Amino acid sequence: MIVKINSHFQKFAPNLKQMVEKFKTSGQLFGDGKRNTIKLFELEDIKVNIKSFKVPHLINSVVYKYFRKSKARRSYEYAVRLLENGIGTPQPIAYFENANWLGLKDSYYVSEHLDADLTYRELIHQPDYPDHENILRQFTRFTFNLHEKGIEFLDHSPGNTLINKGENGQYQFYLVDLNRMNFHTSMGFEQRMKNFSHLAAKKEMIVIMSEEYAKYYSKYSANQIFEEILKKNIAFQNKYSRKKRIKNKIKFWKKKN
Repeated sequence: MIVKINSHFQKFAPNLKQMVEKFKTSGQLFGDGKRNTIKLFELEDIKVNIKSFKVPHLINSVVYKYFRKSKARRSYEYAVRLLENGIGTPQPIAYFENANWLGLKDSYYVSEHLDADLTYRELIHQPDYPDHENILRQFTRFTFNLHEKGIEFLDHSPGNTLINKGENGQYQFYLVDLNRMNFHTSMGFEQRMKNFSHLAAKKEMIVIMSEEYAKYYSKYSANQIFEEILKKNIAFQNKYSRKKRIKNKIKFWKKKN
């Protein structure tokens, strides 16, 4: 087993290893566990979040063993980089990898668990959510800050930004599900706008985000930003719908045969 533990948590190494070894039979399930399984554990006064990634198929197993870092390792290393850049994410604690000569078998990312007040998803489904517009504008500034630092969060989707209310109407934002990220020296207009496409925002939300983003990205007007985000959002939704239809047809065909 390959183990990497944050130096601040090194004293808990035996406890963390035991949690991973007994992952299937212990811990509190968090979420639906359809794709990856997340469980919560208690470690003294710390609530620990352990994500067990889906066991890769044979080809990916070989790839993650010899050619590419595992999702668990990337999650850990990207969390460290985010914190170094002043971007919020739950404190990374460790990652574990089980492999044999053929390839990676399973992997685990361990972080502190964050109990959030809401996620970006609530802003979509609850337009009357208290302080809705203020949260959305602060979220837009948070995203602009990511872009300015060259951080392209490829899974910048509704459930992957946790939000906590602070003092004086200020909010803190934390990224989760970190294994797909790119780090650039700078990001151009196309990259920035495409990064909004997974958020599935309503038009009235895009208007506010475009207006707020344009305050800081003065190269383009709010209208230009709105048009580009809307175009890329529609393209993403169409692509997602096509993929879903294809998957449903495959499932139907398998059942039929």
